[in-house]
Amino acid sequence: MAKSDSFFIRKTVNIDNTNAFFQSAIDCGAYVDALGKSVLRIRNLSVQYGDPTDTIVIPDGQHRAGFQVTTQSQGSMVAATDKSLISSGSLFYTTSVANGNPFISEALDIAPQHWTNGYLVGVEQIYLGVDASEASSGGMTAVNIVMECTVETLSSSAAMALALSQQ
Repeated sequence: MAKSDSFFIRKTVNIDNTNAFFQSAIDCGAYVDALGKSVLRIRNLSVQYGDPTDTIVIPDGQHRAGFQVTTQSQGSMVAATDKSLISSGSLFYTTSVANGNPFISEALDIAPQHWTNGYLVGVEQIYLGVDASEASSGGMTAVNIVMECTVETLSSSAAMALALSQQ
């Protein structure tokens, strides 16, 4: 299987205070061609919650911001059992009622680096979705990802089977 050098794909989803699910497509057509036997391997994925220039205020109570990367367009967050899910995670933050001190926890539920050989993608578009139902009330305006990828060659039948399984 031929491999390329690693390169990076970056994507941002901007969110606002509308308590909604936001999604943006990531074009992989330059790297994926199932008929031409070319597929994308995502080897690593990193997440940045918010813009580094944002002032995030942790409001009273408990709040969560979630993200997902999928091979199919979604209207809301999906579970790990959904065949289209590539990666997901969340940021949980709360202000303790007892002492007012904030607590922040980040979890990467599923990521390509959790698998032995990353995650193969055979479709021309993948999607970054963000559940902003509570994030933007604290001043968070975006979720950003950086994926480390390579392009690889599969047999025609294997590339086509992968592409069909992810649609």
